[in-house]
Amino acid sequence: MKSRFLAALALATVLSGAAFAQAPATSTPARPAAPPAATAPATTAPAKPAAPAAATAPAANAQLLDINTASEADLEKLKGVGPARAAAIIKGRPYRGKNELLDKKIVPSNVYNDIKDLIIAKQAAK
Repeated sequence: MKSRFLAALALATVLSGAAFAQAPATSTPARPAAPPAATAPATTAPAKPAAPAAATAPAANAQLLDINTASEADLEKLKGVGPARAAAIIKGRPYRGKNELLDKKIVPSNVYNDIKDLIIAKQAAK
């Protein structure tokens, strides 16, 4: 059953690739073409998705602002965080997770949604 499914999946992949190959050369495709590895033969296992997010995650983590140790000036650089909210964030320390900014009603959800990908709440070493 699994081999039939893989064969059908491979056939569908090859057929969809053939449809794109017959498109006129003068038109611009609506989305970028799939990488050549996407059309693997039926005898191989399905390709694992590339992990560009994992490669960029360490670089992104280096730029995250720790709400447990950040200065008031650093917190004020965040969208929607002014002097009053920065002071409230500092007053509410320590945080076990960044979601506690919402749980403790320190920032409203629209501000949290703007900054949640830019902050982290690291735990102090014991």
